[in-house]
Order: sequence, then structure tokens, then C-alpha cells
Amino acid sequence: MDMAFDARDDVSDETLLILYGKGDGRAARALTLRLGPLAYRVALRMLGDRAEAEDLTQEALLRLWKIAPDWRPGEAKVSTWLYRVVTNLATDRLRRRRGVGLDEAPEVPDETASALERMIETDRARALDLALAQLPARQRQAVVLRHLEGMSNPEIAAAMEIGVEAVESLTSRGKRALAALLRDRREELGYGHD
Repeated sequence: MDMAFDARDDVSDETLLILYGKGDGRAARALTLRLGPLAYRVALRMLGDRAEAEDLTQEALLRLWKIAPDWRPGEAKVSTWLYRVVTNLATDRLRRRRGVGLDEAPEVPDETASALERMIETDRARALDLALAQLPARQRQAVVLRHLEGMSNPEIAAAMEIGVEAVESLTSRGKRALAALLRDRREELGYGHD
């Protein structure tokens, strides 16, 4: 009996996509379980809205399924391609809603928060999300991919279709801007004077 793809980490994303392109639905399920949460987190961090992030994730995965039969092995990592699609779709949505003020942007509630530590983490995440929303789109994209998703600078460069030096510049400027935006809230967010 074959082991389900989603139970096997040794099958690469690229192999799963190629198998799906040849008609294997199990490969699509495994790739969705593996990459869907990553795409959703990036979309949520960029958009700040759970429903919109879910829609965007579905749209990005649909695009992945459409290109599966034509996927050329070795040209790009599947995850890098998907990140690029997610960030481009999010950037397009952000451009369309430019007229929405910061006060009108929806907050992401945390329904499970009950303990003090959980509440502090929620406040910190909300403060970070609000600060991220104030960054220019390209800086936000680079900071999210590097520091929240853990992608390497070359992977980000490929996803954003820019050079590694540009990624380094964007993340550096983005981190400085975030630090300035959050500087006066350190004590409020439980960081004290350290």
C-alpha cells in the first residue's frame, strides 16, 4: 500500500507539482497542505484581513494548478513561485484599496486569547501588523518574507524579481522604519527598558 503524499516529507514540492500536472490529485492535496498555510500567512500579514487572505490564497493555489502541466523543472522553486504570486496579488489588492484609511482597516481578532501571556502576544502581533501596514508595499513584502517567513535573501530576490542587494536594502529600511514606529510602545508591549 502506498503512503499518502501528505505523510511523506521526502517528496519535493516540484515532484508533487509535476505529478499533479500529470493528473495525480493526491499530489495536489499534499502540496496544498504543505504550501497553503505558508501562502495564507504571507497574505494575512500583507493584507491584515483573514477572509481576504483566504481568498487570495485560493486564487494563488488555483494559478499554481493551472501552470502545473507546463511546469519546467529546475527553473524556480515551487514555494518561491507561489510566494511571488501571493505577494503580487496582495500588492494589487492593496493598490485597489488605497483609499481606505488606517482607522478603517479591520483588526484581526484573536478569539483564543485568555491568559495574560497570550494577550501580550496578541497585542504585540497587532502592533506589528499595524506598523507593517504603514511601510511601503515593497519594504513590507521584503520584511514579511525575510523575518516572518524565514526566506533567504536569494529566495526573496527571486520571488520579488529584484536583486539580492535590493532585498537587503528593502529589509534594512523596513526594519529601521518598524523600529521607529514601535519605539514608543516598548513598555506598553511588555518589553520594558531592555
